Amino acid sequence: MAERDIRQMLAMIRHRGPDEFGIYLDGGVGLGSARLSIIDLSTGQQPIGNEDGTLWVVFNGEIFNYVELRPELEAKGHKFATTSDTEVLLHAYEEWGPKCMERFNGQFAFAIWNTREQSLFLGRDRLGVRPLFYAIKNGALVFGSEIKAILASGRVNADIEPSHLEQVFTYWCPVSPGTIFRDIVDVPPGHYLLAKDGKVSVKSYWELAFSEETAASTSSGTTKDVEEYAEELGELLVDAAKIRLRADVPVGAYLSGGLDSSIIASIIRNFTSNRLDTFSIAFDDPNFDESSFQKQMAKFLGTEHQVVRATHEDIGKVFPQVIWHTEVPIVRTAPAPMFMLSKLVRDAGYKVVLTGEGADEFLAGYDIFKEAKVRRFWSEQPESKWRSMLLKRLYPDISSLSRNNASMLAAFFREGLAEVESPQYSHALRWRNGRRNCRFLSEQVRQRGESANLIEGLLHSDFRGWTPLARAQFLEIKIFLSQYLLSSQGDRMGMANSIEGRFPFLDCRMVEFCNRLPARMKLRGLTEKYLLKKLGKKWLPAEIWQRPKRPYRAPIHRSFFNEKTPEYVPELLSADEIRRSGYFKPEAVGQLVQKIRQGAAVSESDDMALAGILSTQLVHHQFVQEFRLAPTLSDKDKVKVRRARGGSSPEELRMGQRLNLTSANR
Repeated sequence: MAERDIRQMLAMIRHRGPDEFGIYLDGGVGLGSARLSIIDLSTGQQPIGNEDGTLWVVFNGEIFNYVELRPELEAKGHKFATTSDTEVLLHAYEEWGPKCMERFNGQFAFAIWNTREQSLFLGRDRLGVRPLFYAIKNGALVFGSEIKAILASGRVNADIEPSHLEQVFTYWCPVSPGTIFRDIVDVPPGHYLLAKDGKVSVKSYWELAFSEETAASTSSGTTKDVEEYAEELGELLVDAAKIRLRADVPVGAYLSGGLDSSIIASIIRNFTSNRLDTFSIAFDDPNFDESSFQKQMAKFLGTEHQVVRATHEDIGKVFPQVIWHTEVPIVRTAPAPMFMLSKLVRDAGYKVVLTGEGADEFLAGYDIFKEAKVRRFWSEQPESKWRSMLLKRLYPDISSLSRNNASMLAAFFREGLAEVESPQYSHALRWRNGRRNCRFLSEQVRQRGESANLIEGLLHSDFRGWTPLARAQFLEIKIFLSQYLLSSQGDRMGMANSIEGRFPFLDCRMVEFCNRLPARMKLRGLTEKYLLKKLGKKWLPAEIWQRPKRPYRAPIHRSFFNEKTPEYVPELLSADEIRRSGYFKPEAVGQLVQKIRQGAAVSESDDMALAGILSTQLVHHQFVQEFRLAPTLSDKDKVKVRRARGGSSPEELRMGQRLNLTSANR
């Protein structure tokens, strides 16, 4: 891999790390780093090598417990040239090999080249906070933090995989390790990849698992009460937030007005001496706006608070940029305001924000968990009318459901009601509803793309022995959290504007704690996040902690069809363009567009179909049809190039040894 190729690939992810760039070359091997400087601003530039130059690392993310790991490594004789967490990661690998992954508390994707063994090690964090993609083509392994960097290598072409497009409409995302593009995959969360001696192997080092704590499993042999659990949760969460404030630059916080982000902001204000600036999204559309609660919480904490207003026109305008960064079709517009929010944070001079992601998944905050519980309860007496009516109160934010009469509501939620032993019971309705939108897919795509159910292959070996809540949480975390929320709505929207998000609720200690909690500590009756609300009662105004969960959403059809409809919308949805791309039925898409333009009632399913179709057309246009290279790194850019002494020639390297990484760091 030539230096010019690495420079071009790094140019494609300049937004992930615009501060400085690093390149390591060893014959046909190339590593690249685009750095967002957050820790050790003066000496932390990558690539970083060990004492004798036999190991080299490039790294995207954070090892939050690097402060604790460094003395242990120094005691074992390791010498440090920087104060960065990157070098701690490198020496940890040198000391413990792949088992180092179990020692890290962080969010990361990294690559280590071993010059002695001529091997490459790629590692990704437990939950997939940071992305890591790769492709093997013509004997070369090419990888990067974003797919566009891989495409820029010139070795791989973008070709949408039909079965993965079906997955997007069904599950809201491709199922790992798949991506929307054929021949490009990810290193799954909680896995590492080793390329050596012409072979590539991917192995798991951590699995998402639930083991509900009982009296017999506690150290004292007695059942803990709510207050004991709440105290333990509070201590863990405070420390998780504190170590995520480790940075040599200011750290801000997102404030949605809900319980999760408010608790994180409250911890920063009350348990640290850090200055706290908070940032929020406000919507002109009152159906989505929570700004009154955001203002109330900011006033309560006394923070410097900044707000970005998202209009329908704004969302439609930035949507093509959003899809350029997600690199995958999406069935929601929610990432668009997050893209706008990260720009506000960047313009305010910040690089890092703490947010509340993860609380809903690990402490049971979503309505889907309550829905599954009610449906199980209803299934015991399927003819009961009042049991089915419990569902109506779960979705007040979806107007089409609240308008429905009781019989229509019951008919909708009755589907599959008795299938309580199905592993997919909690999510079956959501997925069946999404799968109905596959009717828009062209016959050619459906014939090429029909795929077997992938869910069985994802399940933990103990899955069927867990509580119903744990099973629902597993599916939500394994698919939705890792593949959509932390990717399209998280990492990609933050890094699009060079902003790093940090998530205290996703601290590995928090995850283990929550996964052993008795179900009643998370979902008690129909009260979500029961234990977390105990902390909220102590730290937050009653109007905030007592609020029912309101999922973050953004308007869809009104963002694309309004007084200022963007030019790309009618163009990409025209019969000619739909026919030319070949993914959808022109007649079906035309009927949907006509329905919206005529002002007819638009269902949640219609909205999701519109977002999915339009974003697929954008992916096709931007990556398949007209993939454009960014201007390559030039002499004006701050680029550090390191070359191996006596490196192998490209002809001597076998498959798995002709490698490239484009990875962003702080």
